[in-house]
Amino acid sequence: MNWLQDERYEDSPQQAPWQTILHEVIFEADTPVGKAFDVLLIVSILASVVTVMLDSMGAVRLQYGQLLLMFEWFFTLLFTAEYVLRLFCVGQPRKYAVSFYGVVDLLAIIPTYLSLVLPGSQYLLVIRILRILRIFRILKLVAYLGEARLLMQALRASGRKITVFLLTVLTLVVIFGSLMYVIESAENGFTSIPRSIYW
Repeated sequence: MNWLQDERYEDSPQQAPWQTILHEVIFEADTPVGKAFDVLLIVSILASVVTVMLDSMGAVRLQYGQLLLMFEWFFTLLFTAEYVLRLFCVGQPRKYAVSFYGVVDLLAIIPTYLSLVLPGSQYLLVIRILRILRIFRILKLVAYLGEARLLMQALRASGRKITVFLLTVLTLVVIFGSLMYVIESAENGFTSIPRSIYW
């Protein structure tokens, strides 16, 4: 579970002051401002996933399609800016780009741009739910799992394990449900992402 631990990318001594400040905000979940940034990011991720799911529902898209499209581009541009800033404020951008979080962050923005030439690929944006894995940095999950000595600590550790399990199952269900929506047609009953998830 090493990939769930804190993502730490050293800032370079040659960095400008603004890069150091950005690094603290974006990467240091231990600081109040870093924790606030992560919470805001997670809320944005959830909102963007809900937007994609709503857009897959014909009746909703018919009535609110333009608004959902605006939201989708807003989130895409927001996540694109965040990705670029992450690359700018680390000492080794390439190391971040090929890391687990770096790859997931990139995959979270590609489908919207891809949908300009391949209609329907925007529904693959549900992969953004993988970015929820960042919540484990805030919860310090790995650190807590090793401290289950007393009964309350054991219960808390078990509760967190269950949370990890449920989040993993939910993530896989949303992703596979969305893939079924993209691959299968409405004639087979997969008329929206929520319906595909249900099946």
